[in-house]
Amino acid sequence: MTTAPISASDVNKLRQMTGAGMMDCKKALTESNGDFEAAIDYLRKKGQKVAVNRADKEAKEGVVLAKTNADKTSVVLVALSCETDFVAKTADFIAFTDTLVNIAIAEKPANIDALKQASLGNLTVSDKLFELIGKIGEKIEIIAYEVINAPSVVAYIHPGNKLVSTLGLSLTGAEAVGKDIAMQIAAMNPVALDKDDVDPKMLEREIEIGKEQARAEGKPEDMLEKIALGKLNKFYKENTLLNQSFIKDEKITIAQLLEQTQKGLKVTAFKRFRIGG
Repeated sequence: MTTAPISASDVNKLRQMTGAGMMDCKKALTESNGDFEAAIDYLRKKGQKVAVNRADKEAKEGVVLAKTNADKTSVVLVALSCETDFVAKTADFIAFTDTLVNIAIAEKPANIDALKQASLGNLTVSDKLFELIGKIGEKIEIIAYEVINAPSVVAYIHPGNKLVSTLGLSLTGAEAVGKDIAMQIAAMNPVALDKDDVDPKMLEREIEIGKEQARAEGKPEDMLEKIALGKLNKFYKENTLLNQSFIKDEKITIAQLLEQTQKGLKVTAFKRFRIGG
């Protein structure tokens, strides 16, 4: 009996049906002579349908890592989620996350989808993810991928691999201060670099809160807007990086720290990611 050839469209169809990896789908169809139901049973036996079965599960645990390239002009952050802290702490899970970071540094994918299509041995990252899901039995996802390119970059990984901050600097030679600022970002969680970078919707919300607070204090209606706008200065100081007080010396702001360190030194961008929010 001649085995019917397995087409790429059949492989893709089974992949859409099950969520399993491309090579696994091809093997399943080959083993079942193109019978989709038999192929699905094959994948179930191999654990590959776990991805579909657990699609509605919450994956709030995981690992986030970051690394710079060799000349410290590019820094990559990758977060991989899972369902339990037990899995997140295993050496294999951490090692796989580190592999993703290394691939991202080498291949420079444009986004998470492109990272999933990157080669990892004879398979893609996506295929390896499905293999890991089948092996571990938990929902696993790449939930963050961020890149900063700058003349100088810094990465800070908080102990425990649950919190990472990265930043770019406009000049070289200030990596030590950059590390301090990265730790500041991790600890103080700024929402933006400077005043002009704050999301307008966030500002509108802060103004409305300020107006309600003033109204509750019995202030005149025609003064509410002015009072609320005045309160924005406190918001900027607490929530924008350059206006925050430096945690190691609260007498100066981050903007002042940068200028004192090296004239013209600026933070070009920053990223912060925490597993679990």
